[in-house]
Amino acid sequence: MKLLVTGGAGFIGSAVIRLAVARGHQVVNVDALTYAACLDNVADAATDPGYAFEQVDIRNRAELDRVFAEHKPDAVMHLAAESHVDRSIDGPSDFIETNITGTFNMLEAARAYWQDAGKPDDFRFHHISTDEVFGSLPADPSVQFTETTPYDPRSPYSASKAASDHLVRAWHETYGLPVVLTNCSNNYGPYHFPEKLIPVIILNALAGKPLPIYGDGSNVRDWLFVEDHADALLLVVQKGEIGRSYNIGGENERSNLELVKTLCGILDRLQPKDGGSYADQITFVTDRPGHDARYAIDPTRIREELGWRPSVTIEEGLEKTVRWFLDNEAWWRKLQSRHGVGQRLGTGGAA
Repeated sequence: MKLLVTGGAGFIGSAVIRLAVARGHQVVNVDALTYAACLDNVADAATDPGYAFEQVDIRNRAELDRVFAEHKPDAVMHLAAESHVDRSIDGPSDFIETNITGTFNMLEAARAYWQDAGKPDDFRFHHISTDEVFGSLPADPSVQFTETTPYDPRSPYSASKAASDHLVRAWHETYGLPVVLTNCSNNYGPYHFPEKLIPVIILNALAGKPLPIYGDGSNVRDWLFVEDHADALLLVVQKGEIGRSYNIGGENERSNLELVKTLCGILDRLQPKDGGSYADQITFVTDRPGHDARYAIDPTRIREELGWRPSVTIEEGLEKTVRWFLDNEAWWRKLQSRHGVGQRLGTGGAA
């Protein structure tokens, strides 16, 4: 397939591109190269003759039309989004413009291209979203998000993603655009932008800085290794049922405090500090406004219909992630120096 991937220089998008190219797909990477993007993330894939890069903002409809006309993709994988909850609280306008208006532009550009091509049956528009659109869950472990859970977004970020999900469904129902949707749990792994929770904990620990945890650390998330997520996304874009949504989870629920303590234990083993444990640096800070208590995904549909399950446990994935950050200091130091990131907490968000 020839895949048009938006946000392909970001965390999840770059994982999709690396895996897609490794599997023999052609890829057109469409990315505006905003603060969280890094072309180093796709450096290996970029040497492939089937890879092309277009520095285009999805808010620019004319440029999107040009990209579709020039590259003629078989499918779209729409990942480009503002995704950091704390940033959405501080400045929501970018989230409205990119996640809502940008998705509208993508849908219209894709619809025009699809119609001009004679509405081919094998075209797909795959919209990648987050479990945060469903709101917050009680502590009861038997209660999880399903594909029919009512939407109840609580932050500007999740509200903007909920709006984009509704637009995608509306373009399918109104215009017949062949779409599939996925909603994922919290991703983590190599190339994770340094302002998100897991990189913040790793890098602050190594720097001898406090390890900040919101509130009492009891907020629970389901953690999904990014390479598992990329595998699931490529499966859905090829075999998912048109008009259907699939929840993708890691089946790894942990409280933020449990997660941080696990990371500290891995660091204690892989790179011991002089005296004591990295856990001694844990610091509890004022909770975030509207902080959702728990997210958890029921992945029954994707498991039963498409045969997908995550391959990595949280312990395995966290160790792989810590080792990657220890081995790739030049990558994260460059991003830290370029953007001054690393102090935001980032306990929410899919990307």
